Amino acid sequence: MINPFKKSYSKEEINTFRFLSRIKLFSLLSNDELSEFVPILYPRKYKKDEVIFFRDDPSQALYIVKRGEVILNIDINNRFEKLVEVKPGQAFGDNTLLTNTKRLYTAVTSSDSATIYVIPQVNIQDIFSGNDKIKAKMLTSLAELYNHYTGNLFKAYKSSFGFFDIAEAYRS
Repeated sequence: MINPFKKSYSKEEINTFRFLSRIKLFSLLSNDELSEFVPILYPRKYKKDEVIFFRDDPSQALYIVKRGEVILNIDINNRFEKLVEVKPGQAFGDNTLLTNTKRLYTAVTSSDSATIYVIPQVNIQDIFSGNDKIKAKMLTSLAELYNHYTGNLFKAYKSSFGFFDIAEAYRS
């Protein structure tokens, strides 16, 4: 039996839901929950070598690469060391889901151009305040991501034969 009260979505919206659902932070959300984010996906175009944000900037938005590539760098002794290259369909700046955080790295466009969806933190917090299920699902995904990052850190530490003080990561 067809439910005449069930919300239907356009083909464009369904495509946006598919795109978002492949991103870890959004992977646990239903289409109805994902629909909350569609109006706040602000596409922005960037040129090669354009800085999206610097390390220590306030975390005020989540970014999702639609087209192009972005390099996340950490600056050490006035030079940049590449952490990762973010490709289409990947997000960065995920600590914006937490309040009062700062960027841990610098993000710079590495392709000739890039189209990146920007989701302002204030809009995310508005969605969170109106829907505890969305907040819980996204924070669960964030915790899973951070657990993955920590596992990678331990692997790197182990393979480097302990050439750095891993206890530094756990000091407050």
